[in-house]
Amino acid sequence: MERPGRGGVGPRCCGGGWETSRRELLAAAGASAGLSLLGCASGGGRGDEMAWRHKPRTQALRVLPVFNCHIYEPKPAASWRVTGAIQTEEELRQEERRIAGDLDGLAARAGFPLELLPLRTVRTVEEAQAAGKIPHDVLVMYAARRNVPVLEALAASGPWNLMFVRHRSGPLYYMYIGSHAHFLRKRRDEMGQPGMDVWDVVVDDHEEIFWRLRSFYALKNTLGKRIVAVGGAGGWGAEGKGAPERARAAWKFDIREVSYEELEKRIVRARGDEEVLRRCREEAAAYARQPGVTLETSPAFYEKAFILNRVFRDLLEEHEADAFTIGQCMSTVMPVTGTTACLPLTILNDGGYLAFCESDFVAIPAAILLHHVCGNPVFLGNPSMPHRGEVTVSHCTAPRRMDGRRMEPVRVLTHYESDYGAATRVEMRRGQEVTVVDPDFMGCRWLGFEGEIVETPFYPICRTQLELRIHGDWRRLREEIRGFHWIVAYGRHLREVGYAVKKAGLGWLGLAPEMG
Repeated sequence: MERPGRGGVGPRCCGGGWETSRRELLAAAGASAGLSLLGCASGGGRGDEMAWRHKPRTQALRVLPVFNCHIYEPKPAASWRVTGAIQTEEELRQEERRIAGDLDGLAARAGFPLELLPLRTVRTVEEAQAAGKIPHDVLVMYAARRNVPVLEALAASGPWNLMFVRHRSGPLYYMYIGSHAHFLRKRRDEMGQPGMDVWDVVVDDHEEIFWRLRSFYALKNTLGKRIVAVGGAGGWGAEGKGAPERARAAWKFDIREVSYEELEKRIVRARGDEEVLRRCREEAAAYARQPGVTLETSPAFYEKAFILNRVFRDLLEEHEADAFTIGQCMSTVMPVTGTTACLPLTILNDGGYLAFCESDFVAIPAAILLHHVCGNPVFLGNPSMPHRGEVTVSHCTAPRRMDGRRMEPVRVLTHYESDYGAATRVEMRRGQEVTVVDPDFMGCRWLGFEGEIVETPFYPICRTQLELRIHGDWRRLREEIRGFHWIVAYGRHLREVGYAVKKAGLGWLGLAPEMG
């Protein structure tokens, strides 16, 4: 049965000409001698569960909380204390316990690797300097006093700092009054505190601390990322040619390039290994048995995709990496692999890796950062022209496990532009809120907005297609678009992404309505 899309009719398998039944493909998967293995246990598993999940190579965020407070000594006929609560040693100890309880609650629901160090209380510059020497990623200063030299000593200990002050959540801190004028502006009109601005100060709400820590966690795990690049590192567009070097310089990426000649040798070896072939037959059949999987391409293309997946995973394991990309992944890769990279990349993403086509290092930093913010796979897609509050994003590969748990339905078709290989049309969830990031070619300014999937049409374009309703000023979006590829994630993550992007030293334009 043909499936219509808005504005046109799409055949069951556009241009490919194959109407192969599931039974035929399962039989072919069991009989073929051209398969490889994902490298995992066989069998269909429970429901929509994969038979394996890779453990991501992530680092915990190490957070050092420091309480700055001292008790004033009364002096006759003098202004002997600065405004603010906590005027006795017992009140100071009570506040230490309150802070520790707040931090315990934050750690219990973090949802990402977080190491909270014991709270330190400092009264002097010397104590602040000693505390700052404790290895940490982020220092959170609980600033009860107007002791700017102590706070400056704490901020000097590392690049990432937050300040927490109390207004109504407990005893009032003086720096609720003085953080802007005394600490950030140094009693001048211009900002003067290196590495901190007004958005690094949190009043009362530990939820505001929490989401900022998630941004720092994402930034820490994006910086220095090791990524395997088959066919070499590249960048989309004329200005994107320098993207790999910018990724190395700005994001400290460790890019491990693998030639197509090396890829071809590995494919030949895999096809000659009977044990690999046997296990791969099981894996291919297990994938086809998963609920929601519809196979609509040639068995040969489908089978060879599993060889490619095995080779990709071997490369990742050898390089001790969990991020992967492949360049020139259409006409160049097809004669080498006998299929396309689309299905293997989908499977890698669903198994816990980061895997992208086109080797576009314009977009890959944004994809990795957004992945670490949301904790789930992300979709790299081609945008269209925003109009009347909506926009279409499409590509011939996409993750199925976009929420980190449930596997969305998928149709395995041919790659659209070539009528070749095994590409994935993932039927993403209608009504799902999403975050979209648009990085510019030069790595200077990123744009982001939030939206909602309103339809998954079937136009004659790349296979996975999202019709998005834009939450925000779509006219401004049309004027501000830079670069090309967009990155899409399930959920609302714009504030976390924007905060991390600015901490990385890039410009940021967030178009969510609540951000103005």
